[in-house]
Amino acid sequence: MTRYTPDLFAADHADLTAIRRDIHRHPETAFEEQRTSQIVADKLASWGIEVHRGLARTGVVGTLKGRRPGQKTIGLRADMDALHLQEKNEFDYASVHANKMHACGHDGHTTMLLGAAKHLAASPDFAGTVHFIFQPAEEGEGGARVMIEEGLFDIFNCDAVYGMHNMPGLSKGHFAICAGPMLAASDSWQVTFKGTGGHGAMPHMGTDPTQPAAQFILAVQGIVGRNVPPTQTAVLSVGHIHAGTFGSPNVIPSEALVRGTARSYTPEVRALLERRLGEVAAGIAQACGCEAEYKYFRRYPPLINSVEQTSLAVEAAALTVGRDKVDPNTPRITGAEDFAFMLEKKPGAYIMIGNGGAEEGGCHYVHSPLYDFNDAILTTGAAYWVNLVQLELGDAA
Repeated sequence: MTRYTPDLFAADHADLTAIRRDIHRHPETAFEEQRTSQIVADKLASWGIEVHRGLARTGVVGTLKGRRPGQKTIGLRADMDALHLQEKNEFDYASVHANKMHACGHDGHTTMLLGAAKHLAASPDFAGTVHFIFQPAEEGEGGARVMIEEGLFDIFNCDAVYGMHNMPGLSKGHFAICAGPMLAASDSWQVTFKGTGGHGAMPHMGTDPTQPAAQFILAVQGIVGRNVPPTQTAVLSVGHIHAGTFGSPNVIPSEALVRGTARSYTPEVRALLERRLGEVAAGIAQACGCEAEYKYFRRYPPLINSVEQTSLAVEAAALTVGRDKVDPNTPRITGAEDFAFMLEKKPGAYIMIGNGGAEEGGCHYVHSPLYDFNDAILTTGAAYWVNLVQLELGDAA
């Protein structure tokens, strides 16, 4: 089997960089990726790849059959959407749209998969079929779930699916992955504490919902510290607090709202967090003479890599950059990814590719207004995808 290294894609680097920077300059947020999906569809079609459009509104799937017979089919997925964020970079390809920015590297993910698709279309020396899945709306809107609900795997059956994300701080072109739970479930919750409010000078004349809200914010960490088994991992963070009006600090409000996020890796811990948040809120509210209205929203499930496909991903990465640059047992990440929905339906693996440290142009983490994808790894990512296809389909019969 041919080993595909980044230098074999050197001739395409300038073109890939131009594509990536063009997408970066014109970011589009969830379910609005019209321009980006048109670029993807046009490129795929120009290389002779069959194109399907319309899943989750702006999704694109390219299908390529190998020149050798084979029944196995795999899916390679890249996300396309940007964030609602004002970019602070001043380079010439910075976002031209206010409050929209590719601050998570999806412009790079899309481009790396396009680079692999171009190479594989020119030399489809494999047995079976590859589906190139370009997904909209990863950032909080669950585009992967929507694509599945609209028939992704009914139309394009996949025996396995794979994803990749860049990681600032990980050395340029290195890879990191682990089998089993790798990214956390991401849920949201909110509690509205309800009292009567009143005059700030006469608190005894009413009930003050800010008191249970304050106690609850502190008690939340006791759920993790005293209810979650020490061998498990969970995160509860408060991200939004609202009560009263700015112009009336002498008025005790009648309601206090507390909202936050919950992260976990197992169904048991996820259920425990959901239950205990409500119980703690209700108990504190009752003790303070108030009521608590509690809501919990299950959003993204934990991302769980299959053992077999993780091994193949590790091998593909090792073929790309050398085994010494691949960490097969990276620590779990408490961030979340909607590729988890695809891994609930199909075996597969999700790998991280290093965007570089501070000295390599990767000093700003994702979701920063100063973040930028490192163009130096475009060919590394493309080579990884091609190596993975060869491992999955190269010897199929």
